[in-house]
Amino acid sequence: MQIKSRIRTIAHYPHEGIMFRDITTLLKDPVGLRATIQEIAKRHKEIKIDKIAGIESRGFIIGAPVAYELGVGFVPIRKKGKLPAETRGRDYQLEYGSDRIEIHVDAIQKGDRVLLVDDLIATGGTAEAAAALIQDMGGEVVECCFVIDLPEVGGRSRLVNQGLKVFSLCEFEGD
Repeated sequence: MQIKSRIRTIAHYPHEGIMFRDITTLLKDPVGLRATIQEIAKRHKEIKIDKIAGIESRGFIIGAPVAYELGVGFVPIRKKGKLPAETRGRDYQLEYGSDRIEIHVDAIQKGDRVLLVDDLIATGGTAEAAAALIQDMGGEVVECCFVIDLPEVGGRSRLVNQGLKVFSLCEFEGD
């Protein structure tokens, strides 16, 4: 089943020259959604994983059902100020400015093997910060898993250069 064919491209969104890869068309398609979750779960079912960590917000949509399929817990990684209990955070750079992600201090235990999940890897800044946050807490990032990779933007290389394994279900050339 071709997942890529179920992803809509919107030209010039949110800015002129950007080709936005919209997974809402994949998510609303029951066959596409099921195939996405099953492909990710199948790839990781023979690997020891303790938790799935999903990056806000589309990483929640993909990561939670993968955690369910694998019979492991799910940990949300959220933007600053969104989690109710005590958190640990990590700042990261955006194209224009910076941002911060956070995780509950009790979410990852030392030695936990964690699969990091999000919908798309572009520049890799958010995923790099999320992986570092998991590692700061004593977890091991087993792999960074994405539905979409935009290889020309360089995020995959950025993560690989940090010693991380990266997997995506499909790639789109260009940004």
